Amino acid sequence: MLRTLLPARVRVAVVASAACLVALAGCSGGGGGSSSATSPAPRPSSPSASGKALITIKDFSFHPAALTVAPGTRVTVINKDATAHTVTATRAKAFDTGDVNPGQTVTFTAPAGAGSYPYICTIHPTMKGSLTVR
Repeated sequence: MLRTLLPARVRVAVVASAACLVALAGCSGGGGGSSSATSPAPRPSSPSASGKALITIKDFSFHPAALTVAPGTRVTVINKDATAHTVTATRAKAFDTGDVNPGQTVTFTAPAGAGSYPYICTIHPTMKGSLTVR
């Protein structure tokens, strides 16, 4: 019916517009991707079932300040500040990223033993966080 009522150029425009709308709906969480409405992302402070966790450094703070992960989880650290920082365990030197320069991303492996692992930035010792392994 569309073919008989509309000129070819209009049909092409209608089909192209429909295709764009479908593509945009897919990008906005309406299809295949993860969406907070259909499958909420795990909260960073909860144990990581995926084996991945994230600490963001911004405004001279660790975000989140307290993170709980499973033993052996790969923890990614992103430095969004304009100066270098470290993520260094204060207990038994369980992990240490070394200097994480501005804009740099590094990873470390959470300890295998359950427990609480406080950490600091050795460059800015007032920056504190805690990694709990369970």
